[in-house]
Amino acid sequence: MAKPKKTPRPKAETPRGFRDYFGAEVTQRADMLAKIAAVYHRYGFDALESAAVERVEALGKFLPDVDRPNEGVFAWQEDAEAEKAGDWLALRYDLTAPLARVYSQHRNDLPTPYRRYAMGPVWRNEKPGPGRFRQFYQCDADTVGTGSVAADAEICAMLADCLEEVGIERGDYIVRVNNRKVLNGVLEVAGLSGDDKEAERGIVLRAIDKLDRLGVDGVRALLGEGRKDESGDFTKGAGLDEVQADVVMGFMQAKRSDGGQTCARLRELVGDSKVGLEGVTELETIAELLSAGGYGPDRIEIDPSVVRGLGYYTGPVYEAELTFEIKDEKGRARNFGSVAGGGRYDDLVKRFTGQEVPATGVSIGVDRLLAALQAKGRLDTATQGPVVVTVMDKARMADYQAMVAELRQAGIRAEVYLGNPKNFGNQLKYADKRGSPIAVIEGEQEHENGVIQIKDLVLGAKIAENATLEEWRDRPSQYEVARSDLVAKVREILELYR
Repeated sequence: MAKPKKTPRPKAETPRGFRDYFGAEVTQRADMLAKIAAVYHRYGFDALESAAVERVEALGKFLPDVDRPNEGVFAWQEDAEAEKAGDWLALRYDLTAPLARVYSQHRNDLPTPYRRYAMGPVWRNEKPGPGRFRQFYQCDADTVGTGSVAADAEICAMLADCLEEVGIERGDYIVRVNNRKVLNGVLEVAGLSGDDKEAERGIVLRAIDKLDRLGVDGVRALLGEGRKDESGDFTKGAGLDEVQADVVMGFMQAKRSDGGQTCARLRELVGDSKVGLEGVTELETIAELLSAGGYGPDRIEIDPSVVRGLGYYTGPVYEAELTFEIKDEKGRARNFGSVAGGGRYDDLVKRFTGQEVPATGVSIGVDRLLAALQAKGRLDTATQGPVVVTVMDKARMADYQAMVAELRQAGIRAEVYLGNPKNFGNQLKYADKRGSPIAVIEGEQEHENGVIQIKDLVLGAKIAENATLEEWRDRPSQYEVARSDLVAKVREILELYR
């Protein structure tokens, strides 16, 4: 009789494109989210926590099709094997599509405009790469139900405040603002409006979006006949003539020394285009409102080169860029780049209601912000562990639990050692691995005398590393105090390391 096959052990490894987060990383993210939430709240936005799972059709461009029903998202079908299969469901791809669904569903109960912020993980079924994961955190704020560009100006100001609140210093970032309507006016002047020019417009938009990577010459080539890259692959261009290409490139290079001059140049470029002139006027209004609030071009500037999500946004767009240099994986200096972006999207809610509802919002990439702070050395990667109450006598575990309870009730992070207490050295090794600042010791003799030993592990480590025997004696790292002084002495030592 054949032996039954053993069930193979599962592999203890994180799925591809995902990662695990430990102690300090989780604490740092929570701290950053709390700071950003405080700014959002200060601006009058209310918190919203929507479901992590949505019907796939609610996610817009990621509608299921016959061949690839879960393209771009992690999706599954309820009761797929049943005679009548259920809905396609998916993990949310971002936090904006769920907002559109929530607002459409509850609009009669919500104020107009509705200002909300949301934070949490999102999931994308895309190819992972270095620093690019399939699950990551977003931190969004949106205003739904008003077409006033004052809402866009407010979002930009709030974004600047958020960056400074989490530790990005003024001068290390810039919020750049543009308007999709201005580009539409430029395309109109260039002869690229109308349904018959949709293909050319698409090529132009994709070319503009590659300015940072390809530079002016590369974009210019794509506006014309096309471009051959270093590998020899040829990308067909939009086929614009010199005059048309000049108009588009003029838009990309319209930035001047101040916002007023930039807007004046944009007015020249859009000519008599109604939509283009409307877009320029909106930019001028945004700049005026921001200036009135104390947000000058050192923090927020008008910049026509901002071309994020051109197919998605319908009006003003904005992007927060960190301007300081870091070293890439090959040791080359480069700017850190974008950490947040957003804009006006007036068509998203219309998918649910059939009525156009104006909306604008921003999304902050929390993981990129954390990476930026770490690159600048503004993130404390070593978090302080708990005070460890050691166990010298298992029969007196209740005494040790009483100590740790006192510490916790005083607001001090603490724990009792729960491993095998036989080897005291292992208890101190455990405390060291936990990053504990203090160990509390009470043996039989201390218990009888009503005292405890409090060991300053931080000072002890420094002395052991650098001090002479004489210095060791002059700077004791272990104190004997009355049992009743436990909390006071621990608090005194912790204050030294705050």
